[in-house]
Amino acid sequence: MSLDFIQASIADEMLLVDAEIRRQLHSEVVLINQVAEYIVNSGGKRMRPALVLLSGGAFGSISAHHHRLAAVIEFIHTATLLHDDVVDGSSMRRGQETANNLFGNAASVLVGDFIYSRAFQMMVGVENMRVMQVLADATNIIAEGEVLQLLNCHDADITDEAYLKVIHYKTAKLFEAATRLGAILCQASSNDEEAMARYGMHLGTAFQLIDDVLDFSGEAAEIGKNLGDDLAEGKPTLPLLYAMRNGTPTQAKLIRDAIEQGGLDHLDAVAAAVHETGALDHVRNLAQLESHAACAAISHLPVSNYHQALVELASFAVTRSY
Repeated sequence: MSLDFIQASIADEMLLVDAEIRRQLHSEVVLINQVAEYIVNSGGKRMRPALVLLSGGAFGSISAHHHRLAAVIEFIHTATLLHDDVVDGSSMRRGQETANNLFGNAASVLVGDFIYSRAFQMMVGVENMRVMQVLADATNIIAEGEVLQLLNCHDADITDEAYLKVIHYKTAKLFEAATRLGAILCQASSNDEEAMARYGMHLGTAFQLIDDVLDFSGEAAEIGKNLGDDLAEGKPTLPLLYAMRNGTPTQAKLIRDAIEQGGLDHLDAVAAAVHETGALDHVRNLAQLESHAACAAISHLPVSNYHQALVELASFAVTRSY
């Protein structure tokens, strides 16, 4: 499954979103332009802004407000990436050097703040308090998710539920906001709005679960980051938790030590344990359930190219290799 069909269905609309992104990123401060341009030009799947457009299209219309809010969603995502890479000490993202590695931590944090605040300036222009409420709530919950993840680092005893809560807050919430906004701008019924929001939440959860799988099974050049990044930071992801519970005592101790100490000294041995215990298949199956739940949430909507693209996107989320 590729992104070709999905991207083709909104290609012209995404060009307008890209134009909005570049227009809104402009600043008289040279460093802001340099960092922002670097991030925008570094690629990425642009799934989150695409969801605003696809959601709107599924309800019959894509307006200039959809373009603007798609850009807002991308700005919020970009700001979190800038901040994340500083917190995590990451050196590679999307196959390129991270902004913090290139421009320094201070520049990344401050430009991230600029992009966040610009997003709020833009959403005010839509003049819709419901939109403001959704985005304000989402950004606050995302921040809570970031802090929860920080607290969970090096904790090998967290439950699957606690880990999934981080996913729902930190990653899936912005997917949910994107699909909900597309519906709100089309004045969809409350039931349809909630259905689209459920689609986004399940899709975002599936997407992050596969990211966790790829951290142990992908190719660094293809996934655009270093393998074992999460392990290096002591993040207890679901594949690690499953392998620790279902592996031999030796494997369990190895994984526990790796989570508690961080680093990549035993990456190969930990990766072998994750593969041997069936942890990756287990997490892939969970992601598949989330993908099915996403599709089920919008199964009642009228058939259209946009609806089909949303279904294809749910499939891509769990079959991708990058």
